[in-house]
Parts: sequence; C-alpha cells; structure tokens
Amino acid sequence: MTIHNIPEGLAVGIALGSAATDANLYASAFLLSLGIALQNFPEGLATAIPMQNFLKNNKKSFFFAFLSGIVEPIFALAGYFLATIATSVLPWLLSLAAGAMIYVIIEELLPEMHENKKDSLGTTMFLFGFLFMMLLDVCL
Repeated sequence: MTIHNIPEGLAVGIALGSAATDANLYASAFLLSLGIALQNFPEGLATAIPMQNFLKNNKKSFFFAFLSGIVEPIFALAGYFLATIATSVLPWLLSLAAGAMIYVIIEELLPEMHENKKDSLGTTMFLFGFLFMMLLDVCL
C-alpha cells in the first residue's frame, strides 16, 4: 500500500503546485485532492484491519497502517515543490504516478481479489468503484 501512496501523494502535490497561480485550476486541483482524501479512509481501513487480524494488537496495527499512509503527504509536498520548479516535466511525473498506481492494482490487488474462485463480490465492487470514479471524473 505504501508503493500506491507515493504516486498518489505526488499526484495531489503536482496538481496543487501546478494550479497555484490560477484560481480556476486551483478549484479542480482541490477537488482532485478531496477525492483522493475521501478514498483514503476505506483504503486505510483496508490496510489496518488485516494488520490487526494478523498482529492482534490495535496499537501496532494502527502504527503500521499510519506508516504506510504517511508517505502520501510527504510526497504531496515533494510534488508541490516539483510542480512549482519544473513545469516542463509535469506530464512525465503524472504519467509515472498513474503507471505506478495501475501497476499496484494489476500486480497486487487483482490476484488477491480472485483467491476465492466462487465469490465474484470483489469483481463487482471493483467495477462499481471504477464506474463511480469515472462518474466523479466526468461530473466534476
């Protein structure tokens, strides 16, 4: 999950940094940041609950889940400063962030989703989440 949080933070930072001088772009960048922040709540639970089941210790599972998520604001700051300094490489950085997120989904999440061959709930929820994010993308 930490690998996923790094490009997510970069995407937020780069969006806010590139929109810092334009009020119209800043509203869009803020909505992107808000969308990512909202999806971080279930993502954090998806990290903490399995850790709690494995470690049987609430404080340790919270600490490790916190560590996996703390990289996101750190890389958001790095992305913000990169966006304000190096505007010519922004498309490359955003492509790198998107590619890293897609890699994590394909490499880690999809195989785990199909461990139980008889249950299609994971696939259904994946499709629902994808459609919901596309709806938010088009409407916002």
